[in-house]
Amino acid sequence: MLLSGADILVKVLIEQGCDTVFGYPGGQILNVYDSLYTHQTQINHILTAHEQGAAHAADGYARTTGKVGVVISTSGPGATNLVTGIATAYLDSIPMVAICGNVPTTQIGSDSFQEIDITGVTLPITKHNYFVGSVEDLADTVREAFMLAKSGRPGPVLIDIPKDVQIAKCEYEPQPPVQAEAPRAAKDIRIEEAAKHINAAKRPYIYFGGGLITANAQDEMLALAEKIDAPIGCSLMGLSGVPTDHPRFLGMQGMHGHYASSMAMHNADLIISLGVRFNDRVTGNRAKFATGAKIVHIDVDGSELSKTVNAVCGLRGDVKLTLQKLLPMLKEDQKPDWIQKVDNFRKEENDYLDNRDGLTPRSAILTLNKHLGENTAVATDVGQHQMWSAQNLSFKAPRRFVSSGGLGTMGFGLGAAIGAAFGTKERSVLVTGDGSFGMCLNELATAVSYNVPVVILILNNGVLGMVRQWQTLFFDKHYSNTVLNRKTDFVSLARSFGADGEAVSTKEELDAALAKAFNADGPYIIDCKIDKDEFVLPMLPPGGSMDDIIVKVGTV
Repeated sequence: MLLSGADILVKVLIEQGCDTVFGYPGGQILNVYDSLYTHQTQINHILTAHEQGAAHAADGYARTTGKVGVVISTSGPGATNLVTGIATAYLDSIPMVAICGNVPTTQIGSDSFQEIDITGVTLPITKHNYFVGSVEDLADTVREAFMLAKSGRPGPVLIDIPKDVQIAKCEYEPQPPVQAEAPRAAKDIRIEEAAKHINAAKRPYIYFGGGLITANAQDEMLALAEKIDAPIGCSLMGLSGVPTDHPRFLGMQGMHGHYASSMAMHNADLIISLGVRFNDRVTGNRAKFATGAKIVHIDVDGSELSKTVNAVCGLRGDVKLTLQKLLPMLKEDQKPDWIQKVDNFRKEENDYLDNRDGLTPRSAILTLNKHLGENTAVATDVGQHQMWSAQNLSFKAPRRFVSSGGLGTMGFGLGAAIGAAFGTKERSVLVTGDGSFGMCLNELATAVSYNVPVVILILNNGVLGMVRQWQTLFFDKHYSNTVLNRKTDFVSLARSFGADGEAVSTKEELDAALAKAFNADGPYIIDCKIDKDEFVLPMLPPGGSMDDIIVKVGTV
């Protein structure tokens, strides 16, 4: 079958099971868009307001489905507008294929209009990228990109396609969808070594991240916890990996994690780490991190083993398959003294919880929980609202917390919530702040145009809250450029875009507004006023350890 490069690209996308792509057209990608028009009954293209929003939407789609997200842009500024979205996916290990048009091969390197070396630009933030110089290479390049994006530790792959390659023709032969590389368990000798350490532990703590969700290893982890009588905590990326109300789950650990989870890790004699990184937000001062604990670390990416903290046993392999081989080697054991100590941490945490009457950040998220369905995806932007959400949201199903962890991308949320809604085919929620929302509110046009059912809860304090919190605690209240003083009326803004919304200032008003929002046909904004001096607590000071944890204002 003789086809143009543009048609081959679209045919391969369909061949790979891609039903939805996100993007924005331009001169050097027009041939692809003409093919998308021809195949519009087979593949759905979502036109966003900006290429960055398209990349975040593809990311949100991928996080909630486990499938490869696809984003398409033109050359030059269209391609560079994808960079933040690609980097966000890269640092959170999200499978994505980014497709860019470029000037014809005869003009490459001549500083043509809207020419950019996007493969050079994105080299450090992709698993791999391709410049397709010949139409004969195109189909297999796209297939390989999909395979790489979802194999091992997932991540984004970029394909740069010059305009003449899109126009040129060659034979196309359909093929079945590519499969990810077959996962493998860690080496038997490493698994046996890990079993010895686990069987000898008196105070084990299981710590998991997004890699556990990617590996679909939740059942194996819960079986491990039951067998060795261990509490469970997670990283930000691990949230929703197990039901929030599971009796062994202590919540997120780290700089703004749950007190009980962080203290259990700090007091453990063995940390069993599953598909998770030990970044600075987790460890604080690494010299003082969990000094009494050995670490058994299972990860599909061997470069993570002993990268930042030393593991007594590092196991490179698929988490699910490795746990399946490990479980029969473990002794079933009860550890009542350890569980009692962990329960005491829970009680201490309850004493620190913000149970004030009225509308507070915590009560706002708890009110939101009442309206969430078992399958509702919740996206966040980045800042205080992200941490309040991470601390207090309740999840029943995996892949339902959508948040930028590694890069911390303000402006991520609305695009991601739109992508999540298309991925789950259900209503999604965005929890954001007024600062973050200001970076992505243009995607309201996308949400309205496609009538996306997304509930947008803005925790509006009129400041850049997380930076202000640091300025309060560590910079003598020098509020340099963190007071926004913006006059934006978010409800009027919503209506000007064609959405609806309302402002609330009490918990009762919020509850009623959420009821309306969850029954709205399309996007609905709730402007929720909170005080500018609300803090996210607990908090580890920068460079601090668990000995320095701040649990209430005045304990600095």
